[in-house]
Amino acid sequence: MKSIGFTYNGTKITLLKGDITKQDTEVIVNAANSSLMGGGGVDGAIHRAGGPEILKECKEIRKNQGKCPTGEAVITSGGNLKAKYVIHTVGPIWRGGNNKEPQLLSNAYKNSLKLAHENNIKTIAFPSISTGAYGYPIEKASIVALNAVKEVLNKITFEEVRFILYSGEDFEVYKDKIEKVFS
Repeated sequence: MKSIGFTYNGTKITLLKGDITKQDTEVIVNAANSSLMGGGGVDGAIHRAGGPEILKECKEIRKNQGKCPTGEAVITSGGNLKAKYVIHTVGPIWRGGNNKEPQLLSNAYKNSLKLAHENNIKTIAFPSISTGAYGYPIEKASIVALNAVKEVLNKITFEEVRFILYSGEDFEVYKDKIEKVFS
């Protein structure tokens, strides 16, 4: 298993090639769609691994507040996952980069961390949000993601923030960018 780790401002940063559904952090982040009803990719994998409790809670959130806007985040239990919670955040669909995609993607990471902090969560694992079906180029998305997390970690400390990359190629992109962003 590929991994690298270092400490930044009192928070352990871990980059790992792996499966987000198998993480033992307190919370994992779901790259959800705005309906919160599950879907493909990371979203589908989390709903399948976590079981029906997650969908039940997502339906309750939908009933109370409607869809989750792009860049925002909500929290549910982790159902059958090792993680106690799931933060569902909606990343932007890539439309060429001139439709606020970087700002919306940054907000997805920042709002997830903010919600984790508000819930006294100390360990969090992120997938690469928006880089699958939503088509955000991994090279651009990784820089936005890493800078957003770094910005939050300048104000808030966690025990650990993990970036879980499903493919070796994505891991290598993040590995290259993480050294530049956090140097």
